[in-house]
Amino acid sequence: MSASHLAPRRRPLRRIGGWTLNFVLVVVTLAGLGYLATGLLGYERYVITGGSMSGTFERGSIAFEQRTPVQDLAVGDIITYQPPADSGVTTLVTHRIIGISRLESGAREFQTQGDANPGPDPWKFQLVSGDQPVVQHSVPMAGWIFIGLADHQTRVIAIGIPAGLVALWSLVEIGRALRRDDEDEPGAEMPSAVALAGAR
Repeated sequence: MSASHLAPRRRPLRRIGGWTLNFVLVVVTLAGLGYLATGLLGYERYVITGGSMSGTFERGSIAFEQRTPVQDLAVGDIITYQPPADSGVTTLVTHRIIGISRLESGAREFQTQGDANPGPDPWKFQLVSGDQPVVQHSVPMAGWIFIGLADHQTRVIAIGIPAGLVALWSLVEIGRALRRDDEDEPGAEMPSAVALAGAR
């Protein structure tokens, strides 16, 4: 009696668990393919880790940028670049171009400002490369995954727990399959049949 009552309860739970696992795998796969596809389309990807462009895109967004010839850059473009060494800023900055001036040498000098900052960046700079990444699109919140994965402990938890759950689920399914095989073996019923025959 107990087996017949437990079986209907297990099946819905197993189905829900299977659907959930499949859904997570599909979402992760599609997200990964989408992220890789942008690279194939010529986009560079940058995670926004500061709040200086708040209002345009928030911290945790992913900025998708395409390389543009430096001579085609215009006021209003949002670029990701490395500030001059004497600025004291050692990380890449994603800010809007607010000024372009022509030096006597013919080179172009740029000044930028974060949309959420009260004033322009306290430096001017030249771009030595022939082209420059310019923001074309952004996806809010998606960059938090990469910000989190940058931390070792978070990375271990984020990767280890799902991997452990998948492994546990697989072991449970293997165990159930082995039990079903044992129950379906013809020899398993023979002792009871012989006993009944002897009782007659």
